[in-house]
Order: sequence, then C-alpha cells, then structure tokens
Amino acid sequence: MAAQTARLYRMVMSEHLCPFGRKSKFLLERKGYDVEDHHLTSRDEVDAFMAEHGVETTPQTFIGGDRIGGYDELRVHFGLDDPDDDTTYQPIIALFAVAALMALALTWLLSGTVLIPRTVEWFVAISMILLGLQKLKDVEGFSTMFLNYDLLAQRWVPYGYIYPFAEAGAGVLMLAGVLTWISAPVALFIGLVGAVSVFKAVYVDKRALKCACVGGDSSVPLGFVSLTENLMMIAMGLWMGAKAILL
Repeated sequence: MAAQTARLYRMVMSEHLCPFGRKSKFLLERKGYDVEDHHLTSRDEVDAFMAEHGVETTPQTFIGGDRIGGYDELRVHFGLDDPDDDTTYQPIIALFAVAALMALALTWLLSGTVLIPRTVEWFVAISMILLGLQKLKDVEGFSTMFLNYDLLAQRWVPYGYIYPFAEAGAGVLMLAGVLTWISAPVALFIGLVGAVSVFKAVYVDKRALKCACVGGDSSVPLGFVSLTENLMMIAMGLWMGAKAILL
C-alpha cells in the first residue's frame, strides 16, 4: 500500500532554519507520510505564501488537499495533544525522576550500594534544590503566579521573592547534612504554609489554577503534585530536626 503524501511548506533561509518546520517533517515521516518538502527561501516567498493561503505563520502542512496547520496543529491532528488542555505533569515528573536518579548515583558513589536510608533524604534534598532552581530562573514570574494561591504571600508579598531562596538553600544544607537547626525549621515552615495554601485553593475553594512549583511559566496544574512537594518538605523538616535532637 502506497504511503500517503503530505505537502509541507517551511522556512529555509541561510540566516534562519525554522525548527518547527524540521519537527513537522520528522513527525510526518514518523507517521509514514511521503513529504513533499517545499522550502521558502526568502522573506518575499514567505510573505507571498502566507498571503495566498491566509495564514500568519509557517510551517504549514497540507494532507489530502486539506490544510492541517503548523506543528502544534499537526500534533493535534495525529492525536498527540489535546487542543482543549494546556496542562501537563511532564516537568514535575522529569524533575522528580532526575532527583531520584541523582540520589541513587550519590548513594552508589559514597556507599557502593544502591539504597540506604539516606537515599530518601538525598532525594528530597535534591528535589528541593531543583525545584528552587526552577523558581530562581524567574523569581518575578514565580512570585506573581505564587500570589494566586499562597496564603502568606497574599498577606506579605515579599514572601514570594524569599521562597525560592529558602527552598533551594534548605535543600543544599540538608544535602550536606549541616546547619540542620536552620534547614529543618525552614523546610517545615514553608512546607506547612504551602500545604495549607494548596489544600485550601484546590480542595476547599475548588479553584483551577496552575502551580508555580516549577517556575512562573509552569503548565503544571495545582493539585496533588503541588501538595506532595509541600508534604515532602514537612516530612523532611520533621525527620532532620528529630535526627539532630536525638543524635
């Protein structure tokens, strides 16, 4: 059976090679299409193409005489994305997965085995560092999104600017196992405030919000995952505090 043919029009210039055009071509080929790859090699060609077809962007894909659209529309056409849902858990899943692998690597490096009791501590500490780093990329953006649901930030705006430094700093101290008298109370405090805030926003007020847990441009929905971040910090603060007292 012959493969279907798709026509792709994309910008290919000496000073600019459209990345979404390359992605569209790869996706079409992966789906078994023969691609008629039409290059738009000058600004005049691009403008003429957009005027002819009444579109505002390139690339554009045509299948069976129908215009599908750009790369995002192509993904929707193949059922890879939901056009009505712009939320995703991918960033937080990736972050926790990397944190877990780093904790296991650290365990292997220091003890020659895969799992010891401190592995869980390192996992939480590394997660806090990575989460804090995501927020520190754009503190202004984070603090703005954070204000949507955090109860303390709503009463005292500077808390939204302090939070990323507190989370990352407490994680670093816990990873090193030093100054527990600082890191444990900090983790416990921000975790408690965060847990109460998320619980109220999601489960009491029933608000549909984006979580600022991985930064101000996050598409992660506020909910159980956000609550988990705060519960981890509460547990870590209590555990590290108890260890410091008992040992």
